[in-house]
Amino acid sequence: MKTPLTVLLGGLVIVYPFIVYFGLQYVEPRWLGIALLSIVILRFQLSKSLVNKMPWLPVSTVLGACVILFSIIINQDSGILFYPVIVNVALFLAFSYSLVRKPCVIETFARITNDNLSEKAVHYTENVTKVWCIFFVLNASISTYTTLCLSKEAWVLYNGFIAYIAMAIVFLIELLVRRSVQKNDENK
Repeated sequence: MKTPLTVLLGGLVIVYPFIVYFGLQYVEPRWLGIALLSIVILRFQLSKSLVNKMPWLPVSTVLGACVILFSIIINQDSGILFYPVIVNVALFLAFSYSLVRKPCVIETFARITNDNLSEKAVHYTENVTKVWCIFFVLNASISTYTTLCLSKEAWVLYNGFIAYIAMAIVFLIELLVRRSVQKNDENK
């Protein structure tokens, strides 16, 4: 069972863009960065048991902490704004690496509910992992664009809302495709 603190910190990580947007209106980037870095580190500490299932957690935490630390040191918002980019890059690296060093991330998730995956199912999980790799590259690219070229309002709209909607759409499409594939396999 998750502790209330774990749930709270997870929620704060999800609403990170809104914390940044509103926080920068009231405090210097340095102070906001210290608060955000504390959240990221504490969230990781409480999630250490997930590292075997989610090998990207340490990578994304370290890279994210580094860009936030950069903002703290120079007292500018640039590192804080790049945090979503770094998370997407870390996820891309972890997912793509898992395609080389098996099992892939999606296969690992699939084996949580079904340890006896067929060769066809393993191949399917590899394709889904590739789709997520493409998503992370596109998401990181758009997030970078919002960070470098657009207003903070556009940045928070994309990174705090549109990116999550896009992720949900990819997940739902994959779920529908998976159910269709499973149904076709059962009918054979």
